[in-house]
Amino acid sequence: MPAKRSGLFVISLLGVLSVVSPFAIDMYLPAFPDLAAGFGVPSTTIALTLSSYFIGLAVGQVVYGPLLDRFGRKKPLTVGLGLFVLASVGCAFAPDVSTLIALRFVQALGGCVAQVASVAMVRDFFPRDQAARVLSRLFLFIAVSPLLAPTVGNLVIRSGGWPAAFLALAGVVAAILALVLTLLPEGHTPDPTISLRPGPILASYLAILRHPRFATYGLAGAFSFAGLFTFVAGSPVLFMDGFGVGPRAYSLIFALLAGGFIGASQVNVVLLRRFASETLFLRFLVAQVACGAVLLAGTWAGWLGLGGTVAVMFAFLACVGVTNPNASALAIGPFSRTAGSASALLGFTQMGVGAAISTGVGAATPDDRLPILAIFGVTAAVGLVILLAGRGRARAGAATEGPAPAAEVGREPGCDRAGVPCEASRV
Repeated sequence: MPAKRSGLFVISLLGVLSVVSPFAIDMYLPAFPDLAAGFGVPSTTIALTLSSYFIGLAVGQVVYGPLLDRFGRKKPLTVGLGLFVLASVGCAFAPDVSTLIALRFVQALGGCVAQVASVAMVRDFFPRDQAARVLSRLFLFIAVSPLLAPTVGNLVIRSGGWPAAFLALAGVVAAILALVLTLLPEGHTPDPTISLRPGPILASYLAILRHPRFATYGLAGAFSFAGLFTFVAGSPVLFMDGFGVGPRAYSLIFALLAGGFIGASQVNVVLLRRFASETLFLRFLVAQVACGAVLLAGTWAGWLGLGGTVAVMFAFLACVGVTNPNASALAIGPFSRTAGSASALLGFTQMGVGAAISTGVGAATPDDRLPILAIFGVTAAVGLVILLAGRGRARAGAATEGPAPAAEVGREPGCDRAGVPCEASRV
């Protein structure tokens, strides 16, 4: 293996790693009607298999954060993704819906290491002022997966039934693990001074959480991002049950709406050449609130049919495509030595808020979609309130972040980290 990798090569490998959970979330969505019929439960109950995955993602990340800082990136990745593969096989043979819900939680406990590690390694390999741009590139992979996963899942399910989707996930993630272990640089030297005792771990997380930039941008970004969780969990109920579209049409609608997120995340790279992350986050969060209000009011008043709903949701998700990378970069920017823990706490915040809110999908019925649509507007509005309330403290915190760790003093940020040369890290 070459000693050094280009920045684009590293981003590509991190992108492949980061699609583990998106595929696990999206690939089996077309099977909702088959799962509901097979287990004899309503589609809203099947939606709990998504909520349990989101909860597993949230819980697992706070465990992996210190492990990634203590042991480096690859050992925790091996353990976590191995657990994901085993749980995926178990999901394929689940005898009832309760077992499937439980195994999805276990599956998420394993798969969440991929998300934590990929975000932490952005901080490993690239300087802080490049983080939002690199994360936007990384989110291209994450955003493309909703285009591919339901379509691929529909093909797999049609040929082998819903269990085939979980078996396919097991095979794909096993291949991704092999690829990452053989081609991706380590990124972080194991640090034996990182304690794994509950007390110090909790103290480290509390210190990160109390940082004004993390507290403001991490929490506001989590409520903004919750709209995407609601879309994923609620879209089968909203479109297949509510509007009566079939699995193939649903896959196309899902892909189209994901295109809003994809396109905006890449437009964000261009916008960052002219605007600061703070400016973009505020403006697009305001736009997201407006889209949520139009979606709710238009549906309540009967103005929005299928076409109108798709159009407004496209704009809503496009806003998330800009708010998410900027909020993430702003939240983890102050942290280097504890980048794994900061990434884990960010993920826990995003997934925890998203998981808790997505359970509200169960309140909807095929004849009453308003509970789902209300979640879109309310969560974005809460995020905006948090941002407006904390912006002053966050700006003050930017001036008091302190010096870089000793290992980085005297070296240009991002240069020669884990084999990534200076010229390659500038993307």
